[in-house]
Amino acid sequence: MTYAITQTCCNDATCVSVCPVNCIHPTPEERAFGSTEMLHIDPKTCIDCGACADACPVDAILPADSLPPSQQEYVAINAAYYEGAAPVPPPDGPNFHAWGEPSFSRILPSDFAPLKVAVVGTGPAGMYAAEDLLLHTNAEVTLIDRLPVAGGLVRYGVAPDHPATKKAGDTFARFHTHPRVRMHLGIDVGTDITPDELAAHHDAVVYAVGAPADRRLAVPGEELPGSVPARAFVAWYNAHPDAAQEPADLSCERAVVVGNGNVALDVARILLSDPEALARTDIADHALRALRGSKVREVVLLGRRGPEDAAFTRSELLALRHVPGVELIVDDHDPRIAGAVAAAGPNDRAAVLRGVATGRPDLDGPPAPGRRIVLRFHSTPVGIVGGERVEAVRVESAAGERTIRTGLLMRAIGYRGVPVAGLPFDESAGVVPNEGGRVTGRPGSYVVGWIKRGPTGGIGANRTCAAETVSALLADAVAGALPAPTRTTRAFERLVRRRNARVVDARGLAAIERAEVSRGHRDGRPRVKLATVEELVSTARGRFGGLPR
Repeated sequence: MTYAITQTCCNDATCVSVCPVNCIHPTPEERAFGSTEMLHIDPKTCIDCGACADACPVDAILPADSLPPSQQEYVAINAAYYEGAAPVPPPDGPNFHAWGEPSFSRILPSDFAPLKVAVVGTGPAGMYAAEDLLLHTNAEVTLIDRLPVAGGLVRYGVAPDHPATKKAGDTFARFHTHPRVRMHLGIDVGTDITPDELAAHHDAVVYAVGAPADRRLAVPGEELPGSVPARAFVAWYNAHPDAAQEPADLSCERAVVVGNGNVALDVARILLSDPEALARTDIADHALRALRGSKVREVVLLGRRGPEDAAFTRSELLALRHVPGVELIVDDHDPRIAGAVAAAGPNDRAAVLRGVATGRPDLDGPPAPGRRIVLRFHSTPVGIVGGERVEAVRVESAAGERTIRTGLLMRAIGYRGVPVAGLPFDESAGVVPNEGGRVTGRPGSYVVGWIKRGPTGGIGANRTCAAETVSALLADAVAGALPAPTRTTRAFERLVRRRNARVVDARGLAAIERAEVSRGHRDGRPRVKLATVEELVSTARGRFGGLPR
């Protein structure tokens, strides 16, 4: 028996470091690391010890012979990664494999005074940076978030039907109560406190604020009611406090999603999944009610390029093939589509489409009976048609222009960073200008995650990104390049509470966790999220839901 890495792989390589026979690749030392969608176990080398499965933060590693039918493909996917690869000669000596030279790039001299570091943002990027500092140095970390609850995209970006992926949050949560951590949630840097005040109380500040805006289509009719960003829809079904209660009208039968990345696939899957199956997840209550009354039964995904260039990962497309009661079909209006699928290699995305039904569905009239997702490649939206709201979208392809009837259009063509108070900003790239995480022209300020590199990479990509930024920060500390703080972190805590009496600390966050889990257990769900700032703050203070702090 061997183990296999499956759909929920977060690519943070925790499993690589515990494997005694070096059978998981690519490793962080290999060129391909970060460019592959997932890690892979070599079935010929695996010794079935299970160490990788124990270490995986998202339960993505399972015995190959116990995989459910919907995940059997991952046995072949893992093996295919090694097909044709040159055999690696056994190392000299008694070890199973040769480790690289030890590297201790993220440490400080033993007599170095503890650094005071503020981390703005508690999503994966910020928490990987905090984890690095806490595990490798004696730094004291101040965690700050604009929202009164921690989690970032783990809480508000991962689809509710991907509970294993959300388990990455459990790994981060153990640092919320670390003895060298202070937590101030519900504080907005730039509104409640200034970046200069933040810097004055800390040796360094790491900004991990993500990319909270969305890219635009820039086509006529984009502002019509019924045209919404997928980002807003994701925030809505994940109970984000900023989300509109009803961002989309679900009274139409066909929805069109522009984009073919993982977010587009998430949106399509949530729109068509059985609401009773979603009722066993942590989906927002208001979203569950709306989806139960939804009339949407067909979702068309528009991709400007062909399947060989699609942005989705193979694992997410595989999951789409196994949504109960939902048919997946490829619109073969363009002969290049079939050619790309036929020519795809075993490790190419387009290969996943082999065996998927093809056809030319009628997109001008009402959808056919049943529920289905239509993948339409080589199609570029050029305009949105409608009077008082969206009625159709005009699409251009090699065959000319055609109109697809729809009452709901969502754009899922990428996120975008926004300017951060007190920091320079590159408008064209949507990032803070930096060199290896060092903010250009602002000593003592650093960035990590999407605001550093742009909205690319999943949860695990932030681990190596954070390691680079923390290495730069510690190198600057040793070189004496960090501006000396003029105030203490205790003084910062008093300042925060003067500016915002509703701030939530670690005890308040624990109260929110208990309340949400308790509400979920009453309904047979993992949790029921509190969806407003008022509910979150009141619960943190023991004044909501009858649960004491």
